[in-house]
Amino acid sequence: MTKAELRDEFRRKRRALLKTDWQNRCEALTDLFFAVLQGNHWQRAVSVISSFLPIERQQEVDTWLIIRKLWQDFPPIQVAAPVTDQAAGTLEHYPITPTTEFTKSRYGIPEPALNPSSLIHPSSFDLVLVPLLAFDQTGNRVGYGGGFYDRFLSECRPDCLKIGLSLFSPVDRIDDVYRGDISLDGCLTPDRIWTFS
Repeated sequence: MTKAELRDEFRRKRRALLKTDWQNRCEALTDLFFAVLQGNHWQRAVSVISSFLPIERQQEVDTWLIIRKLWQDFPPIQVAAPVTDQAAGTLEHYPITPTTEFTKSRYGIPEPALNPSSLIHPSSFDLVLVPLLAFDQTGNRVGYGGGFYDRFLSECRPDCLKIGLSLFSPVDRIDDVYRGDISLDGCLTPDRIWTFS
């Protein structure tokens, strides 16, 4: 299937989830993330994490569950969140803490208040939690189509882990992958860790 077809299909699938089913999937993903983190499944030290913040109306994975547990149980790990620069087509990342103030972008994305002195360069990240609508069995992903994450991920270090979070299992193949698409190193679904070479 093409990216456009998959966007339509997986938006429908998300909307069809009952609230309790969505919540159960998010909690299972959170448990699996921390099992992976504590078990050092990726065999990398993780000190700085970028996490997308969920768009509530899109029923995205609730990354707040992960972020709040990182704040509480893993204080040495620095957590950052992106701010979208629509004009430049880029993402800028800023640290977030329990006292950070957020505003919502025009797309409904929570974004931390800008503080230029605390801007985190893409090369600082050890792990990026990547938003997606769908992914395939070789690690390609379908986002919302703006290319923001592909541009950001292309600036990260080669050893930075690019980990997707998905409420659903992968499709067999995304038909229209192109050279500028950055593939995932792994993806977590509610019941499985997917690893890609």
